[in-house]
Amino acid sequence: MPGPSPAIDRVRADAYRVPTPAPEGDGTLAWEATTIVVVRVDAGPVAGLGWTYADASCVPLIAGPLAATITGRPLADVPAAWAAMQRAIRNLGRPGLVSCALSAVDVALWDAAARWLDLPLCRLLGRVHDAVDVYGSGGFTTMSDGELVAQLDHWVRRQRIPRVKIKIGESWGGTVRRDLDRVALTRDKVGDDVEIFVDANGAYSAGQARRVAERLLEWGVTWFEEPVSSDDLAGLAAVRFPGGPDVAAGEYGYDLSYFARMLPAVDCLQVDVTRCGGFTEWRRATALAAAANRDVSAHCAPNLSAHAAVATQNFRHIEWFADHDRIERLFFDGCLDPTGGTVSPSVSAPGHGLTFRADAAAEYSIRRRNP
Repeated sequence: MPGPSPAIDRVRADAYRVPTPAPEGDGTLAWEATTIVVVRVDAGPVAGLGWTYADASCVPLIAGPLAATITGRPLADVPAAWAAMQRAIRNLGRPGLVSCALSAVDVALWDAAARWLDLPLCRLLGRVHDAVDVYGSGGFTTMSDGELVAQLDHWVRRQRIPRVKIKIGESWGGTVRRDLDRVALTRDKVGDDVEIFVDANGAYSAGQARRVAERLLEWGVTWFEEPVSSDDLAGLAAVRFPGGPDVAAGEYGYDLSYFARMLPAVDCLQVDVTRCGGFTEWRRATALAAAANRDVSAHCAPNLSAHAAVATQNFRHIEWFADHDRIERLFFDGCLDPTGGTVSPSVSAPGHGLTFRADAAAEYSIRRRNP
């Protein structure tokens, strides 16, 4: 057994902007790059690694008030460090970027604590599943039919992932015919044995989304994500009907009260470990979902989500998002392989088992490493 817990010595953060292979878009947003903020927490003989996909303005939040709050605290008391950070950010506003910054630090703390204990992170969190399902996610509205077919072929034929998700709701729901044509194309190309999910990113009105949901039954779609804005709880509830696709939302959940409000309106709750408040808040949010008899699905950040996923009894699947998969394989050694449609975090490597490839990331750096 290790000796007394080391103190947290230092917290550092850097931001990196990684261009997309081509312009990407969904129903309500377009982008040409993704920013990842990487955090390192040093504590005695160990260091922990965390990250969030958010704006570079998270860096001064992390290096300033969050670092000042937890430096000198015992590494072993991660929930206490999280509670102290939550109190410290009261006047900064919990939802949004502050929560993303908090999440990245919390993830790094859990990773460092697991490495200090020489335990895999999933075991420290309390593993209940040997493996969890994943689904291929991308299918951007900016893709041509040929590009969409190529991505579907990669997931289904090469990686043998039996679940895929595409974006619909193009132009704020202004091209429903094309949306449905792309769903039909997806079913034609993946065959009858593959589950199809769709994500409108809040593009439709409630009535429009209900009509689309009824059409989706023609192609056996079982998951309708953010058919309306995730802030429109009444609208989300109105899209649900017996035998229809499961309505899912929650990726913009930044605190526990948000998830509590959302649960009655969805069939499956999405939680993003890099936004919600890290592993500490993930565990509370998933307990809320369990109390409401709801499953949880992990939104993006697949290599971090896997450790939380196998430690969550009421878990459904991880979104294996194309952009984050590409960035994490570029930035980190030890990434998981979704081939076969499931992943299982290592139980032999301490922490989350990932190592930052600083040399590979350097060309994407937005600012110099904090001193």
